[in-house]
Formats: sequence, structure tokens, C-alpha cells
Amino acid sequence: MSPRILVTGGSGFIGSHVVTALREAQRDTPDPVRLLLRDPASLPTDGGGADGGRAADVVRADLADAPSLRGVCDGVDVVLHCASHIGDDIPLTEAVNDHGTRALVEEATRAGVSRVVYVSTAAVYGRGPFTGALPRELPLAPASPTSRARAAAERYVLDAGGVVLRPHLVLGAGDRWVVPGLVGLMGLLSAGLKGDAARHSVVDVRALGRAVVAAGLSARDLAGVHHVNHPDPVACSELLDTVADRLAPHLPGVPVDIGEARARLAGQPRALHHLDMLAVDHWFADDGFWAGAGVEPGAGFAQGMAEQASWYRRFLDR
Repeated sequence: MSPRILVTGGSGFIGSHVVTALREAQRDTPDPVRLLLRDPASLPTDGGGADGGRAADVVRADLADAPSLRGVCDGVDVVLHCASHIGDDIPLTEAVNDHGTRALVEEATRAGVSRVVYVSTAAVYGRGPFTGALPRELPLAPASPTSRARAAAERYVLDAGGVVLRPHLVLGAGDRWVVPGLVGLMGLLSAGLKGDAARHSVVDVRALGRAVVAAGLSARDLAGVHHVNHPDPVACSELLDTVADRLAPHLPGVPVDIGEARARLAGQPRALHHLDMLAVDHWFADDGFWAGAGVEPGAGFAQGMAEQASWYRRFLDR
């Protein structure tokens, strides 16, 4: 009998790819995946979305409303927790990421769930540089309300014996922040960057979806924290050059160095924050997760961008 799975955030960026990967992993099993959704209308109905074209067992609940979670884990073996709130509403961020995860884990424990997998973020480490760093080597130092709330969420999952996955830059269809943010940054500069050798960990969202499923279904005990990025970090210059070539090929200015870029972005703190992150290493080493979970890390950055560029163009055109 196949394990019964609950996915939170199944209509979101990462969660929708998790459900697609789950359908592939359980292709021959008829059991519907249970999706916890705040708004069931957000679930695509065209057969190509989060439900994989097959019936889904949708339960309506809200992580910000703990009583609504009562019973959502009944009959469930594994919880794949992909939902989070990212935004400027600090009370909502805490309600969803911190208190909501605590309530979900408590409900999972009450219902006898055997494994909880939580998709967190390397942002819980704070600002870099991080060079070839393993999870056990880095203390938590979250620098934003979102990352603080997600660090708190991790603790509930780990205390329950669960699995925490920390990707860094997640790229691919549905990404509305990373690559569009790079395009926007270069647009503000009217140029690319030069002379920046900082390295960054990236992961294709399709590979991340498979990683989450593998963490939930593996016969091995994967409890604890894992980095889930492609093993090969990407130099900042390659990251920006590839994005510029595919999505912003007509930047009017010649590439500038970091010092000139900072001068051009004076008075724009959000853009400066992104620039400063790019300028130092954010390379998080694999602790053996991919091999241990029996899943491949997917295509490297250049191939992944080639495959996903058409989605980004459509998104940016909108």
C-alpha cells in the first residue's frame, strides 16, 4: 500500500512542482494526493497544474487559522510542507510560517504522521559569505522577518523528528522573484556586472520538487537539515551573463563593477540589498542528500535556464 500524502502549498511555486513529481513517483497508484489549500479556487483545473490532471483530495484550511487545521492530517502518513508567506506583512508572516507550522506539526503528531518534510530556505543563515558550507557548520542568523519565521518553523519540524530542506536560489517556471529580480536589477543599472567571482548555489524547481518527494518517500532516515542545491555553484558573472543573454539582450550600457553599481543604486535600498547578496559567496555544499535520497539534482544552471527561458519571457512580457 502506498503512503498517503498531504501537501501544503500545492498550488504555489514549489508546491505545484512537488505535486507533479509526486504524481510521477506514484504513477501506478490511484490514491489521490491530499492538498491543503487556503483557497481551493487557486488549484489549476486545466489538467496541467498541481493536480497533474487527476483528482485531488482538497481540504480547505488556513495555516494562519490554527483551528481550521484540525483533522487535516487524519489518515495521512507523510506531510510535505511547502506553504509559506513571503511579504511585508509581518504579523501574517509570523502567523503562517511560525505559528501555522507549529499548529500543523502538532496536528501531524496527533494524527500519527510518520514523516514531515519542510521546505525552508538558506536565508535562515543570514548574510554571507558562505563558501562550500555544510548545514552543521553554519549557525542560524536570520536577518528578515520572513527568514526568522521560517527558522522558527524549522525548529518545530526538527523537534518532531522531521526533515528540513534548505535551497538557496530556486529557478524555473513559477519563479517570480529570483530571475525577474536579476533582470530588474540590470534594468536599473542599464548594464550587467563585471569582475564578480562570487559563487551561488542554485536549484531547478523541478529537481527541488523531486527532492521533496524523495525526502518524504525514502526508506532511509533522512531526519535533520539538508542543503538541496545543484552540487556545482554558479559564478555571479555566469549567472548574470546567462540571464542577460536570454532575457535582457539589449542592455544599453557596458558592464560595470560592483563599486560603480553601488553608486548607481544609491537611494534604492532594496536593489542594494540584492546587489550585496550577489557580491559575496552563497555556496551551500551538499551533505550527501541527493545520493542518500536516491534522486538526481537535475540539470546544471545553463541547461536549466535554456529549458525555462520561454516561461520567463512570457512572465516578463506580462
